[in-house]
Amino acid sequence: MATTSGITAAPIIIEEWEVPAGVLVGNRVTRWGISMYRIVIADDHGLYRRGLRLALMAGIPSVEIFEASCFDAVVNLLEEQASIDLAILDLNMPGLFNQEVLSDVLAAYPHTRFAIVSGDDSRSEILTALSIGLHGYIVKSQKDEEVVLAVNEILAGRIYVPSLLSRTSADQRSYAALPSAKNPIRQRVGSSDLGRLTSRQKDVLKLMAEGYSNKEIARNLDIAEATTKIHAAAILRELGVRNRTEAAVLLQTWLSRNVN
Repeated sequence: MATTSGITAAPIIIEEWEVPAGVLVGNRVTRWGISMYRIVIADDHGLYRRGLRLALMAGIPSVEIFEASCFDAVVNLLEEQASIDLAILDLNMPGLFNQEVLSDVLAAYPHTRFAIVSGDDSRSEILTALSIGLHGYIVKSQKDEEVVLAVNEILAGRIYVPSLLSRTSADQRSYAALPSAKNPIRQRVGSSDLGRLTSRQKDVLKLMAEGYSNKEIARNLDIAEATTKIHAAAILRELGVRNRTEAAVLLQTWLSRNVN
């Protein structure tokens, strides 16, 4: 031991059990001084979610992963969990993701990065996703190491595009782009469309039909106003209506047909 003026200076020893398991430094949770990334994997196929989870946990030293199987679960996680670094979304997952709704989600959570995971590897689909403002596009057929690389690139603040995007257009299949707010795909709307809404969206629709504002709906359902806006946009898109009044009429029509 070192001594100073005859006084013994004992070394300071901190046992592992005395150190908190996780502390919040700025917007990042750390464990043993190592940054922990927080990632949401959203896909309705449990097998793929678990596979992706294992690949990321094996390839990224310190990561905390949350899983979601539907739109409501994603929004709840973004609202309730502090500082989600990355949300990986499957566009075909139940919950009405489309260009307009995704734009609202990006605006509501500006500190979270968003990437698409999809079985569709078409050039047009990838470019459309990037044009919305998403931070990356991962194809389900990619190898584990490629996916880990993609996630690390996105977490580092870069935009990830799979190498297959460089293929010439002649090699591409023809796909329709995501439905756009500027060029919406209108379809014949019937009351049965209400059955495709998630449980939370049905709650929001009921209050919308009663004339409540987004702020009032948020207070009534104990959710953030930004979350209410996301659900409201998804409802209008799914029902194929232009505004809340048309949505309310559709709901009233459904109720009148199903009373006893």
